Amino acid sequence: MVHKILFWSGFGVAVRLWQLGIEMRPLFTKEGAWAYPFFAGCGASFGYWLSGVEQRQMQLLASRRDKLLEKRKRRAEREESAAGGNGGRAEEGGVLASTS
Repeated sequence: MVHKILFWSGFGVAVRLWQLGIEMRPLFTKEGAWAYPFFAGCGASFGYWLSGVEQRQMQLLASRRDKLLEKRKRRAEREESAAGGNGGRAEEGGVLASTS
């Protein structure tokens, strides 16, 4: 998480440098020194927010994956029990019907 915050704070400083470059103003002046920490702080807050979004998405994906795996497991058990009652005939019928 720290690396994302550092990256985005550096990105904020780069945006300030780019802005001054477009305006063709000096990059480092006493009057404009306050803007660098401000842009770095804005970038850092965006990076912090983004890492929270990523964590929530990963939790959501993990829960969906677990639900899908459980659903597949229940389906496999249900098909196995259905095939076991017929002596495996249900599976044979599906294979023969699909090949002919």
